[in-house]
This record gives sequence, C-alpha cells and structure tokens, in this order.
Amino acid sequence: MASKKQKRSMEVRTRKKKKGWRTLALSAITLAVVGLLIFFFVTLFDALFPTSGKGTAQRKEKREVVLYFSDANERFLVTEKRFVPKEATDEEQAREIVKALLSGSKTGNMATLPSKADVQGVRIREDGTAEVSFTKTLVSAHPGSGTSEMATVFSLTNSICTNLPAVKRVRILLDGKELASIRGHIDTRKPFTPRNLTAPGAKS
Repeated sequence: MASKKQKRSMEVRTRKKKKGWRTLALSAITLAVVGLLIFFFVTLFDALFPTSGKGTAQRKEKREVVLYFSDANERFLVTEKRFVPKEATDEEQAREIVKALLSGSKTGNMATLPSKADVQGVRIREDGTAEVSFTKTLVSAHPGSGTSEMATVFSLTNSICTNLPAVKRVRILLDGKELASIRGHIDTRKPFTPRNLTAPGAKS
C-alpha cells in the first residue's frame, strides 16, 4: 500500500496536470477569440475604408469639352461647356463626347440626338475621319424634320472636331454600316466637316 506521503505526492502531481491542461485550454481559447476579433475588425475596416486596389472604381480625371446643342427655336447651334471623363485615346474620348450629347443639355438647350439612342463605338481613321456608330434607335426615335437632321449632323460633327484637333470630319454609321440618311433629308453616306451654325455674335 502507498504511504500517506506518496498519496499526497500523487494528488499534487494530478492537480498540477489538471491545472496545466486548463491553462493550455484557456490559452487556446484566448488566442482563438483574439484571432476572431482581429479578423472581424480588419474585415470591418476594409468594408468602411475600401482601397483602390480591391476592385473599387477610382474617380476618373475629368476634362472640359465644348458641346453643341440647338437653341429653343432650333435655328442655331449653341455651345455648352461640360466636364466628361478624360480618356487615354481620341477614340475613347470621342465616345465620351457623344455620350454627353446623348444625355442632353444641362442648361435648357434643345437636344440634338435622341436620348434613347446609344453610341456603339468610334473609330478614327488615318485621314482624320471619325466614324461614329449608333444603334438603330438613332433613326427610329429621331424627330425627322430637315432642321432636326441638320442639328444632329453638325452638333455631332462640331462637338467632336472642336475638342479633338486630330479629327477633321465625322461620318455617321448605323450598327457599324453605312447610313444613307437619318430620316430622308440629308445624305449621310459621306463624312461631314464642321460648320459654323451658331447665331451671329454668339460666344463659344
């Protein structure tokens, strides 16, 4: 039989082992809780303050352009300054200019392009011709008068050529193909050069 002294010694060792396991378990739990808290706060911080490198869209640099719209009587073109996203190439920049025209005037002038239309793309050839392709809505949603057609053609041509010196003329396409006329008043098979249709004495 074990003596009382041996029993006491065994009990002390048993208590120490149990205490060691409890300490180890508590340490593991503490580390797990701290890890979860760190993960939570890092995730929360990223959600509140996202970095540009994680797929968030950076605010693009803007550039000022001059757009041409119609006056209230649709007799003359009037200029309107607008800030649009600054693009790396003239083709991309021309597309932004056309999109700004499609969005309409911000100062009460008359729109020259149907708002339902959409620009499919812009291609600038070596001779300085910008070919602008629209969806078929350009034709189907167009008012159709000769005055409206002229405003469409030259607001588009003037807006692109004024802001992009490399572009000398503009040709209108429909779904990437030649367009004979928007609504039968003006032949659009050939490219157009800018024309001064602003009111006499009007400031650009």
